[in-house]
This record gives sequence, structure tokens and C-alpha cells, in this order.
Amino acid sequence: MEADVVILIGEDDRGHFILIKHALRNAKIFNELVWLCDGQEALDFIYTPDGEIKLPEDKRYMLLLDIRMPKIDGVEVLEEIKDDVRLKDLPVIMVTSSDNPDNVRLCTRLGCDGYIVKPLDEEAIALIRRLGAAIPRKEHSR
Repeated sequence: MEADVVILIGEDDRGHFILIKHALRNAKIFNELVWLCDGQEALDFIYTPDGEIKLPEDKRYMLLLDIRMPKIDGVEVLEEIKDDVRLKDLPVIMVTSSDNPDNVRLCTRLGCDGYIVKPLDEEAIALIRRLGAAIPRKEHSR
């Protein structure tokens, strides 16, 4: 995956964040990682208080997002992002311990780009690489 892709990890459990980080590093994915420990922190990282996008233009982003998080859950974060046309190129992969078919259907309907059941395996790493490589470069300012 290209170095300018920042991987945002929305995960409330520090131990799970560390496991995800180790899985990525073991797969030779050394991109910058940003840990966002709840849904509100994820939205605050992406948006200014007045609703503007605050992700720097010189980098590309993908979001690995847990479903069950405090303050705002991952499904709500997913819905907010996918409803925002300005974030159409931001891949969101749900990374969760729940393989509940209802959760899979809901997240797919809301527009998630992938659904991974923890822990990350080779198939999950392949999905992350594929989506990371497909993020278009920005050609102009928003």
C-alpha cells in the first residue's frame, strides 16, 4: 500500500487496536496509523465543529471501524460518512467481533466497503491492501 494512505482505526478496546496494528505490521503494512478510541473521536478527527472536512489534502485515508463503541457507535459513524458526498472516496471497513448477519446486512446497506470479523486474517489484509490501493489521489482542493 502506498505510504500516503493513513489508516484510521476506530476501536474502543486498546488491546484490539494493538492486535490490529500488529497484524498490519506483520503483513508489512507500515502506513501511518491513527487510533480513534470512540465514534465521537472518529467524527471529530474528520470534521470541524462547523461540519467542514479537516482531513489534510496531501494524504489519503481509509477507516477501519468497530461497530460497538462508546459515545457514537460505528454504525452511526459509517452512516454519517457515507451520507457525505465529500467523503465518497473514503473507504470504510467494518472490523468487529460480530458476525451477526443483521449487522453485516445493515453495514453493507449503509455503504461499508468491507466487513471483517476479528482477528485480521490474510483475506482481511488483502481487502485492506486492495481498497488502500484504489483510493484516488486528490487532484484539486475541495
